[in-house]
Amino acid sequence: MMDTTLPTSDRRSTLRHLWQDQRVWLASALILVVLAVFDPTQATTSVASVGASLLHTGPYLILSIAIAAWANATGADNLIAKAFTGAPVLMIGLGALAGGISPFCSCGVIPLIAALLAMGVPLSAVMAFWLASPIMDPSMFVLTAGVLDLEFAVAKTVAAIGLGVFGGTVVHLMMKGGAFADPLRDGIGNGGCGGAKIRAPKRVVWRFWTDAERRAKFGKTALTTTLFLAKWLTLAFLLESLMLAWIPAETVTAALGGEGLLPIVTATLVGVPAYLNGYAALPLVGGLIEQGMAPGAGMAFLVAGGVTSIPAAMAVWALAKREVFALYIGLSLTGAFASGLLFQLWNSMT
Repeated sequence: MMDTTLPTSDRRSTLRHLWQDQRVWLASALILVVLAVFDPTQATTSVASVGASLLHTGPYLILSIAIAAWANATGADNLIAKAFTGAPVLMIGLGALAGGISPFCSCGVIPLIAALLAMGVPLSAVMAFWLASPIMDPSMFVLTAGVLDLEFAVAKTVAAIGLGVFGGTVVHLMMKGGAFADPLRDGIGNGGCGGAKIRAPKRVVWRFWTDAERRAKFGKTALTTTLFLAKWLTLAFLLESLMLAWIPAETVTAALGGEGLLPIVTATLVGVPAYLNGYAALPLVGGLIEQGMAPGAGMAFLVAGGVTSIPAAMAVWALAKREVFALYIGLSLTGAFASGLLFQLWNSMT
């Protein structure tokens, strides 16, 4: 008889490694196959939606990837790391402010986050930026002011920065106790306040293209970052398309109606699974407020949904270890509830 034990073992090993290395792509492919079998129309719609979303975020992603690759090739990441070694309070404040006003979406900021952590920038400052970034950007501010009003747009910006400062401060206090010494997943980089870029700084070469080794480093960083982003963004936008298709706006409306403290709590929790996207959520919230929903509940829904939306949450999951992801979600929900409550109190006094 022929011994088939070794080939079978090899196949299992190959499949195991394939799943470990390509599980994100395989998950996206499996979803599309299931859709193609049971709902071909939705499969086509989802593919088109993913393509449109990737094209929309493309300019930000290209800029982010270029910055990450440039910093690595030139050695400028040393300077950036040193810039974040000042007073923690100042760094947290700057991170939150940058996140609140930056034009990067929750996905476009992924390579920057990975690069900053790998450079040795403290997680506290990075978390401040990470929490604030998905909530507000210049185009979102203009749209919020137009769909809702200027007061709501300003309050949402303040909420973004405030959430960043709050989250960064919490992380800083936890880090002083010894937590999060190495926040990134294996193979992503060497994060933490004692990163190698600070411990062993190297010379910065601004004209990196004159050096073959640095050109190769630029290309390698750009390629690996692009592949990393492509697999996670494809899955994130695919899942987001299914949410848009299968979670009716009427369901969200029914869950968020009413006034008082309970709607703020409900909006905070419902914002996690039911958030559509930053732009689609604005008219929904505007309609709910016109129907009598408390403005604080609308604020809580937008803040919680923005930070915990599928693209934003998957960005954290892809880069950081589970304990960092859990803290990110906890800070998001706490900050969203506080933002909604404070905005409701402000409205009651004006």
